[in-house]
Amino acid sequence: MRSLRIRFALLLGGTALLALLAAAGVLWSIRLTENVIDRTLAAQHRLELLSELSGRLAQYGFAAIESVGNPDAPPEALSVTRDRVDQALNHVDDALSNGMATSTNLEDRIQYIARTRPLANVRAARAMLDRQVTLVRRETDPDRRKTAMQGALNAFGAMTGPPLSLLVEAERRSMIAGSEAARTLTHRLTAVALAVVGLALAFVAVLYRSVTRPTLARIEEIRRAAGAVGSGALGTRLSVETRDELGLLVANFNRMAARLARREGRLAADRAALEDTVQARTADLRAANERLEMVDRSRRRFFADVSHELRTPLTVILGECDLAQRSAERAGGRPGDYGPVFVTIRKRAQRLKRRVEDLLRVARSESGQIELDRRAVSAVAVLGDAVDGAGSEAARRRVELVLEPGDHDIEISADPEWLRQVVESLIDNALRHATGLTRIVVSLNGRDTPQGHRALVTIDDDGPGFPEEGDGLFERFRREARSGEAGFGIGLALARWVVERHDGRISLGRAEHGGARVILDLPALDDGVVPEQDGAGHERLGAA
Repeated sequence: MRSLRIRFALLLGGTALLALLAAAGVLWSIRLTENVIDRTLAAQHRLELLSELSGRLAQYGFAAIESVGNPDAPPEALSVTRDRVDQALNHVDDALSNGMATSTNLEDRIQYIARTRPLANVRAARAMLDRQVTLVRRETDPDRRKTAMQGALNAFGAMTGPPLSLLVEAERRSMIAGSEAARTLTHRLTAVALAVVGLALAFVAVLYRSVTRPTLARIEEIRRAAGAVGSGALGTRLSVETRDELGLLVANFNRMAARLARREGRLAADRAALEDTVQARTADLRAANERLEMVDRSRRRFFADVSHELRTPLTVILGECDLAQRSAERAGGRPGDYGPVFVTIRKRAQRLKRRVEDLLRVARSESGQIELDRRAVSAVAVLGDAVDGAGSEAARRRVELVLEPGDHDIEISADPEWLRQVVESLIDNALRHATGLTRIVVSLNGRDTPQGHRALVTIDDDGPGFPEEGDGLFERFRREARSGEAGFGIGLALARWVVERHDGRISLGRAEHGGARVILDLPALDDGVVPEQDGAGHERLGAA
């Protein structure tokens, strides 16, 4: 056979044939068993009806004796027992008719004829006893009535006993014959089932040796070859032994393995070229990274050097300003002539020195060399310094800058310079990037949480607010370009870095009147309340 389809069709056909034969054998066995069981049950039912008939006849005899012995007794009792006897006779007759008279088996019909004669004798005996009871009841002599009734009963017993015994014995033999037939049928069916099982096993063995085992062997060979190809042995080939579907599969497998081998060769060459390209690009990228690192180190060093170089002359300027002021006072000059000048010079120089120190802090923070000088400080004092530092810029831009310290000052553990720089940077961001700005409010509030008391620093403005993607503003060197202001975009990134180093959180939101809002959430010391100091509840800097 050259086609697997024919082989599998034969296999399926043989299996289906076995299934049909098994089903037919089961149905035939069930049918034979049902016939035997029905015959046995019918015989048992007839035997029960005969037993009932025997009891009815005895009741009828007793009722006849009672009717004759007691002339005053009502005749209904004898009539009821007579009807019951007739009913029992009809039941036995119906059972014989249903079981044997309608059967197509000749033996059943012969047995039916043999059983109807004794049953007719019983009917005749019942009719005869009924007539004799009527005659006996007409007799007036009690002795003669008793003798006549005894004779009638003896005759009735002689006429009904042998037929009933014959019928009972016939039904008993039928039950025994049914049991023997059932055992015989069981033995035959067992033998037939064993023979059918043997033939089925032989047929299955033939199908397995001729169809299944060779096919499975060839499939296993293909599986091993596929596993070898999958593990890298692309030179694996199979011999084409047949021209069926498996033969075509083997030929296609060999062609696939050959194509894979060719592609593996091309892939190896492409991989080698790719590795060379990656190595060259990696070298270029490494060199570019080194150049960028050098530029970044130079930038940080430039910030640090410039900050250091600027801080030194500013320190000299501040010292000289103090010396000049004291010299003028010792020379006898009036303090009002040069005092405001020296105060202004010193204030501006001090502010410039603070800016230079902020620049140095930024440079150190980017180089990872920063160390926070945390200590207990007044939050209102820090916010006041930040508002004072940004006041001149707010006045120049005609923006009202307001500090709302709240009802109580709050003591926090922080680096005052860094925290001041964060608040001042946030105010500066609002001044430079919020178009149409007229007012900035810096407020301080406290709140209690399960983790302890917290200080909330809020910077609100009445500008356009933050864009929808406000979280992206925390990225370093990210800023909004719509304002047109110059800057490096490090304010919010540096602010978040500093706040997180203070164990706090910074978040962006929208103010009550639609502007931008920045909230600094910082832990307070204990209850966070600093003793009250004299001062106004609001401090206004700048001009509207």
